[in-house]
Amino acid sequence: MSTPAEVAAIEAAQAAARTFNITLWTLYAFGVVTTALRTYARVKAVGWKHFEADDYLVWLAVLLYTTQSTLGYQIGNLAHGMANNGMTDAQRVALSPSDPEYGMRVIGSKIQVAGWSCYSTLMVVLKLAMLFFYLRLTNGLGRRYRIRVHLGFALVVAGYVASIAAVLLTCMPFNHYWQINPDPGNFCQAAVSRPIVWASFAANVTSDVYLILIPLPLLWKSRLRLIEKIASTLVLGAGIFVLVCATLKTIFVIVDEVNGAELAGAWGTREAFVAVITTNLPMVFPLFRNWLKPLLGSSARNSNKQYKTPEGFRSIGGGGGGGDDSRSHGVRGTRTPGSKGPNPLTNVSFTESEERIVNDIKLQNMKAAAAMAQGGGQKDNNGIFVMTEFDISEDRSSHTLHHDKNPARVHESW
Repeated sequence: MSTPAEVAAIEAAQAAARTFNITLWTLYAFGVVTTALRTYARVKAVGWKHFEADDYLVWLAVLLYTTQSTLGYQIGNLAHGMANNGMTDAQRVALSPSDPEYGMRVIGSKIQVAGWSCYSTLMVVLKLAMLFFYLRLTNGLGRRYRIRVHLGFALVVAGYVASIAAVLLTCMPFNHYWQINPDPGNFCQAAVSRPIVWASFAANVTSDVYLILIPLPLLWKSRLRLIEKIASTLVLGAGIFVLVCATLKTIFVIVDEVNGAELAGAWGTREAFVAVITTNLPMVFPLFRNWLKPLLGSSARNSNKQYKTPEGFRSIGGGGGGGDDSRSHGVRGTRTPGSKGPNPLTNVSFTESEERIVNDIKLQNMKAAAAMAQGGGQKDNNGIFVMTEFDISEDRSSHTLHHDKNPARVHESW
């Protein structure tokens, strides 16, 4: 018969397991919904036929995230949070292979090995998705900007190789990962293995910091307003929260080898969730901004106003800057036949939603507006004709008024 203290301990463990499972699957649901919203935003922007590599990688990440979440659930459901770590030599000798706890510790150790492998693969897929997004972000810029992204690919892949090698090679023979007695040593206790923990931490720190730094210099050299620079920095630099979770997880494992694995698992769940969110955030943020625009009113719009960017700079929306080089390029750096870069009436490009508005205007109205601009329209110092017929926002992407059987591809809003 169990003592009151044992009963209380069992009830506390069950309550902790329920809390963990609720947190795990709630975060998972938010992660999947965010990925779906990102895909919806991309479909609206470019259509299914113009998806890029990152649009597919985020769904591969969802599959890996599903696997990792399932493993996290099973470590509590099947193994009750136990593995081959956190035991004294006397406990190892006393634990019989026929004891149910022995089987729980074996299956828990195997889940830990699978969990580390899945976690490392999930992180690299999400980072590759971000790098492919950066390739689109820097499309049309100088070679030095794209070299930074290519170096990011090398850094991320090298970190992944190091992380997987730590899992596969530090414990030999491999079946010692689930050995109970004798003590296989720290290298073969996957839940708290220091080579695995440090290799994963080093790979994440270096790649996360590098990924954060890639777009920021480009962003702060632009002539966006300060508030817009800060907002974009928060969106593109949200990966810092992944770094915080990874750091806390590593600290718990290193400081407390007995109970640290449980705390590390909880923070690992948060880390995976934050990584999924931050990877999709740059695509979802413009969608929320458009949805909230009616609520924000005129403060969210800037009529008859154009902000200049340095020559050759391609904005986050894909539009060129004020230089001739940016205007001479059509979508994805190639000139569209018959186009003249930005809109010839206003010298300002349009986003996808604005392009649909322009395409709905009848041709005779466009001609009348052009005649008015040439005859009596006012012109400011930047050569922009100010006409009440158009509401021009500061987002800019390549646009053409030329219509043919093969229309040019439209840039996405990020």
